[in-house]
Amino acid sequence: MSAPESPRPIEIGRANEHDVKIRWKDGAEAVYPARLLRLECPCANCVDELTGRKLIQEGVIAEDVHPAGIDPVGRYAIQIYWSDGHHTGIYTWERLYDLMQKL
Repeated sequence: MSAPESPRPIEIGRANEHDVKIRWKDGAEAVYPARLLRLECPCANCVDELTGRKLIQEGVIAEDVHPAGIDPVGRYAIQIYWSDGHHTGIYTWERLYDLMQKL
């Protein structure tokens, strides 16, 4: 019995001016609201590395925050450059796929 295949995107782009759209290899498709993605940033500035507790405060993130750029990271993730200057979060395919549950 083989291990289940990891989620893989086949297309990543903009859904509109702010949001990110991902089409997945398994046929799933999701539009990720930009602000949700920013609030879910997994970097050490936004999440305590030891406890997993969120450090980012929702009130400090602008309602109109949006990706200024999106770059691939290897074959496992993307890095988003945010309009508020933040850019240290690496969003893995698994994390993005799991985030569909919050949409």
